[in-house]
Amino acid sequence: MNSEFDVIHRYFTRPARNALLGTGDDAALVACTPGMDWAVSVDTLVAGRHFFPDTEPAALGHKVLAVNLSDMAAMGAIPRWITLSLTLTSALAQNDTWLKAFSSGLFALADQYQVELIGGDTTGGPLNIGIQIIGEIERGKALRRSGARPGDDIWVSGFPGEAALGLRHLQQQVTLTAPEATSCLAALHTPTPRVALGRALIGLAHSAIDISDGLLADLGHILECSGVAATINFERIPRSPALENRLQPENPARQLAIDCLLAGGDDYELCFTAPEVRRDAIAGLVQTTGVNLSRIGTIKTGKGLTVLTADGNPLILETKGYDHFLAR
Repeated sequence: MNSEFDVIHRYFTRPARNALLGTGDDAALVACTPGMDWAVSVDTLVAGRHFFPDTEPAALGHKVLAVNLSDMAAMGAIPRWITLSLTLTSALAQNDTWLKAFSSGLFALADQYQVELIGGDTTGGPLNIGIQIIGEIERGKALRRSGARPGDDIWVSGFPGEAALGLRHLQQQVTLTAPEATSCLAALHTPTPRVALGRALIGLAHSAIDISDGLLADLGHILECSGVAATINFERIPRSPALENRLQPENPARQLAIDCLLAGGDDYELCFTAPEVRRDAIAGLVQTTGVNLSRIGTIKTGKGLTVLTADGNPLILETKGYDHFLAR
């Protein structure tokens, strides 16, 4: 029968490589590289709110770290260390198969980005998982939400809306073909954090944010923090084949697809702004990072966000993104 400390030692303890002191003491010890600032973030994922309780544990281990790596990407930071707060039901605490798969998914992604687990906490209760991440960024170089300027282009990476469409498929609100489901569910369960892209945007982008609550909601945070307005062209927003098929005028799922594309969330892509003179340099990042980049709009003076259709008319939306306290 697993005790709290059995779980920690069997599944979450590794020798410290980059920390002065890792797991096993009252606190970890790390040293900041001279000339670097720390970037620190935390995310909590709750069963039934952020993921289905029966989500495959290896994919869950991947995702809980990926969402934190995405925060580092949005700042242009190098991810270095994480701590893990894990609340387990009694059944999961004794389920060695689940624990092994979860920790394997977590550590596989951690090894990919050379991130070290240096401590945390375990307790009993309804399943929820919190990760705090610490990264490093060259002093004064961090990308922020507050740097957008009138005249900036607005860019987005990847294909927003795929994860949300995958979720709607699981909720039986839309039916995807097998290839569509494979792509959309991979976006939902095992997102790829854009860490290399974030690093490459230092010196090119004026502002950046990762898309967790929906494209419009998160772009809205940039506008609010920067004190500017924006106009985006709906037709320029990149969309996967699954979304493109459902955005056709005759498709009964068109409105659902629009909501997924603009307000679905769970994308973990980057939305950023940059001056027009940086267009060629940013376009070149498609080759160096392997990430699709699309220029979707322009930063303006004033307040507010307008989405224009192909005929130049504003698109009216009922929702602009996910809110943890309003969602049901």
